[in-house]
Formats: sequence, C-alpha cells, structure tokens
Amino acid sequence: MKKYAFPWFAILCFVFLPIFADAGEFTPEQVKAASSDGPVDGQEAVALPEEGSSPASADSAAEQKVLTDAAEEVPAATEPDLEKETDYGRTDEGQVIADPFEFLNRSMFNLNDALYFYVAKPVARAYSFFVPEWGRIRVRNVFKNAAMPIRFVNSLLQFKFHAAAKEVGRFIVNTTAGIGGMFDILKDNPNAQASEEDLGQTLGHYGIGNGFYIVWPVLGPSSLRDSIGLAGDYFLDPVSYITPTIDSMAIRSVDRVNDISLRIGEYEDLKESALDPYVSFRDAYLQYRSKKVKE
Repeated sequence: MKKYAFPWFAILCFVFLPIFADAGEFTPEQVKAASSDGPVDGQEAVALPEEGSSPASADSAAEQKVLTDAAEEVPAATEPDLEKETDYGRTDEGQVIADPFEFLNRSMFNLNDALYFYVAKPVARAYSFFVPEWGRIRVRNVFKNAAMPIRFVNSLLQFKFHAAAKEVGRFIVNTTAGIGGMFDILKDNPNAQASEEDLGQTLGHYGIGNGFYIVWPVLGPSSLRDSIGLAGDYFLDPVSYITPTIDSMAIRSVDRVNDISLRIGEYEDLKESALDPYVSFRDAYLQYRSKKVKE
C-alpha cells in the first residue's frame, strides 16, 4: 500500500492545483463579491470565471468593470426641455418671446387664416383683375410716401439724423417729381432708401423687450412692445386724420388689399412648408422684428 501513496498524492495535486492557482488570480473585492449575497457597496458584482476558463477571463471582467465605472462618472449630456419650449418663440440667435396666451393666439391665428383665404385673398384677386400690377405698385408707393412722418420721427428718436434727413429728401423729391409719390424716383439710389423705422423698433432700440407674443384680429402677429408702437404710430400716420372715420378705414382697407394683391402666394408657401404654421409664423415674426431693431 505504501508504494501507491505517492502516485495518488501526485494525482490529487494535479487535479486541485489548477483550481487553487486560478483562485489566486482573484482580487479581494472579487472574492468578497462572489462569496456575498449581493454586490459590494457602491459596486456591481463581478462574476467568477467558470471552471476551466483561462486566467485572462478574470482580468477581462476586471477591466470591463473599470471601464463601466469610468463611463458612469462621465455626466450625461443634458437634453433640452422640449415641454418648456412650447411657451416661447425662439430664433437662431437664441432670442425668445413669451407666449403665455398661446391658446387664444392660436384661435386668432386660425381666424386670420380663414379671413385670408375666404375674404382677403378673393378680394385681392378681384382687385388685381381690374388694377394691373403697374397700377398697384403706384398705389403702394403713394401710401409709403404718405407714411414718411412715422419713419422721420422714429429716426430722430433713435438719433439717426442721417436717416431722418434722407426721409425728408425722399418725401420732397417723390412728392414733386414723383407726382404725389406714385413714382419712387430714388429707388435705384442705395444711399437714399427708406429707413422703415417705427415706434416698436424705437422702443427696442432703448432696450425695451418684446414682452409677450400676441396675435391681433386682421392685424396679425405682434408683441406687447410692438402693439404699443402701433398705437403710437397711429397718431403719426396722416391717414388717421382723414374724416369721417369711415373714410379713413376705407383708405386703410385699400392699402391692405393692394398690399396683399402684390404678395399672393407668400403666405401659402410659408404655411405649407411648416410643420406647425403657428409656431413658424411666430418665430419668423420674432426674427424679423429682432433684425429690424438691430438695424
């Protein structure tokens, strides 16, 4: 019996030695995680390699754990809160306008949309049938020339004296040589173009914000600041002083219909290309007014 003791001992060593050798490759944390019922505090449990696996499998698990911990430490990119964006209009420059009355504004937008397609556009088409484009451009020039006081006063309020002087010069030349403003004599002169200033831009020039967005019936998109500006410009417009009031309203209606007749198709194109026409028109208005204030 004694002569067989050594071979049996050798066989036992041969069988169990690799197991103890693999166990020696584990870190204390891995051994603790494997022997416990759950993961180590603050860490995920690392699974022990199966019997017969190579020592490199344990190293791969440890490396994977290090990479996982490193990835968890990297802060996730914050995504914009899209829900909050619905209450604001926004331009590419990051400018915003509050829209707390969006429900009412959308109702007014839908009303104006219906008025355009069922009233304004048919009337403008009939008007353009009787008045050729040449004549409609002359009508537009007359109204633009008559609105000179609005541009002149607001240019002065913004200390744009050169622009104010141009407005006076344009008015004199177009009223006389242009036959009451029907012909824009200086339209090809880049140094004598109209400034297109209004009181809303003047308020913005002095740092007054938009306030909130509002859609007026017939008048269309505006803001609190620009609505105040419209009220102020009303008293600078010579048409406002035509009496009786019904005549003044009739003249403004002609101006409106004439303007629409020269731009039929623009509204339709913008609306068709927008996923949400209301939002598109709101943001387009904000961007347009912001550009005018900067100019």
